[in-house]
Amino acid sequence: MTQAILLEVCVDHPASLSAAVRGGADRIELCSALNAGGLTPSAGFMELAAVLHIPVHAMIRSRSGTFIYDADELSVMESDIQTAKSAGLAGVVFGVTTEDGTLDISALSRLMLAADGMDTTLHRAVDLCPDPLGAVEDAVQLGFDRILTSGGAETAEGGQNTIADMVRIANGRLTIMAGSGLKAENVGSVVKATGVSEVHASCARSVPRNGKSDKLGFGSARLTDDNQVRQMRQALDAISDIPMDWTV
Repeated sequence: MTQAILLEVCVDHPASLSAAVRGGADRIELCSALNAGGLTPSAGFMELAAVLHIPVHAMIRSRSGTFIYDADELSVMESDIQTAKSAGLAGVVFGVTTEDGTLDISALSRLMLAADGMDTTLHRAVDLCPDPLGAVEDAVQLGFDRILTSGGAETAEGGQNTIADMVRIANGRLTIMAGSGLKAENVGSVVKATGVSEVHASCARSVPRNGKSDKLGFGSARLTDDNQVRQMRQALDAISDIPMDWTV
């Protein structure tokens, strides 16, 4: 059988949002501060993205660093989920762990309740879990729609064996989405090795640096390149035209 591979592109800038759509992204992960791994986007950015013709999922992550959150931080995340819901976004993306790296079932249950009626993605906090296969079962029981993962490795290519195991464990009960380090040149081999039906990428390029901005601590930016998105889409479409056994 053939199966179309969904392409999700993460963006943190209005120009990147437009580029991702032009390039053929199927879904958007809306963030701020991708250079910090992705944080919660502003309410204004959510409202801008909500008018798109493709689904938009908002990252719900109040700060950089660990995925261990106290009660006040969880309250902020609940409020941010409500903001995304009120803006009309299709879904939200979040993850919480305990001190030992396992999923924080209590905290995640609380956030899932806030996200009721929205599509939900467990993000790469799962890659910190000592037992990622067990985490798949936990995510199923919590009611997540998908898990974004690199298989616990720095890149999805490096963690493709674990990703394949996660796909088998999930067995269609939720979607496993591969992400981290994916490009048009390697996405085909990762999809074939893992059996994932969704992939996640930034498809970004560096923009010219502003020396004074850097010196003052404001940093530089990376923007989504519509050509990279288009090339990724073409690479995935080429895979979709080939009969494959998805029971890897």
